[in-house]
Amino acid sequence: VQLVESGGGLVQAGGSLRLSCAASGITFSIYRMGWYRQAPGKQRELVADISSGGGITNYADSVKGRFTISRDNAKNTMYLQMNSLRSEDTAVYYCKAVRSGMGSITYWGQGTQVTVSS
Repeated sequence: VQLVESGGGLVQAGGSLRLSCAASGITFSIYRMGWYRQAPGKQRELVADISSGGGITNYADSVKGRFTISRDNAKNTMYLQMNSLRSEDTAVYYCKAVRSGMGSITYWGQGTQVTVSS
């Protein structure tokens, strides 16, 4: 199983980035997917998650109205469009896949660094 994040980088405050998470080795369409982030010295926190079919999304209050999570089950890929970036968005962003129910299982990606300069 692999979850590979990409799209991170250095951007000025107010700018945009689009993160991608490409999944392999799982039946992507049955997994709930999410983006988490961890800033230096802080706990990992939920940014946004999306249901297996893509119809239900959930966002942290700090990113509502600025970030949009989406997925393409045909491409086994999840996205995070990040607009109006702020310095406090600086963190390593991780992709998470969760299969609920009997035999629940969770996978994590290795993360991609997002740095927002003020």
